[in-house]
Amino acid sequence: FWLLVAASVLIAAAGYIINDYFDINIDRVNKPGRMVVDKVIKRRWAIVWHLLLSAAGILLSLLVSLRMGELYIFIAGFINTLCVGALWLYSTTFKRKLMIGNIIISLLTAWTVLVLYTGNLRTWYLTKVMAETKLNYELASAKLFKFTMLYAGFAFIISLIREVIKDMEDMEGDARYGCRTMPIVWGIPVSKVFTAVWLVVLMAMLVIIQVYVLQLGWWMSAVYCFVLIVMPLFWLLYKLYKAQVAADYHQLSTVIKAVMLTGILSMAFFYFYH
Repeated sequence: FWLLVAASVLIAAAGYIINDYFDINIDRVNKPGRMVVDKVIKRRWAIVWHLLLSAAGILLSLLVSLRMGELYIFIAGFINTLCVGALWLYSTTFKRKLMIGNIIISLLTAWTVLVLYTGNLRTWYLTKVMAETKLNYELASAKLFKFTMLYAGFAFIISLIREVIKDMEDMEGDARYGCRTMPIVWGIPVSKVFTAVWLVVLMAMLVIIQVYVLQLGWWMSAVYCFVLIVMPLFWLLYKLYKAQVAADYHQLSTVIKAVMLTGILSMAFFYFYH
């Protein structure tokens, strides 16, 4: 588990570095006071750190796959290697394309949740020959898969929302350097509607899930979700309607990151309600 977490963090960090490397000109327009590459560290060192962190992430992923012992579970190492390539292509090409870059980042965010489920496959292999435990394990595994898909879906949708909001925030610099993001191609009003629709979908999903959770008696979990996840999303929807300038969208993006964190921390309730 910890090796997979470390691999995901290293690969994500490498992705941020290479994205900043290729976005130097755009960042000079959008966030001149928050630049790191070419101000804090030189460009050549950014490439070195990208390669080192990517290699470390891939090696840890391969180590996990080897420890699992089964060839088909090599998927963790193989897909994490593809993730490194996807982040490079995103930074060089796809980020400047309509929707493609947003979807790639959202899928990669969801994968950070799904990759942890691959570890569950090894346990399934070890117990599949034990008739007395197979049924109980398969029931538990099915429940784990459902929760994994719920969190992966949450990660995908909220990441997609944040990516579009970031595009609205960075519209000035993106337009100057030939990017074709949604706000540039379709305009701010359409981008707001797109984002609002996904916000409503996400809130509806969370409310439905909490109705189910309350039937199980998980009151603490339901209150936590409503107060720290659903209510901030309602606030985001309201503020999105009123947002006009880059600073407004930056505030929304910051709040979304906080909601991502509270969403992740909600997993702790499974310790109390298992």
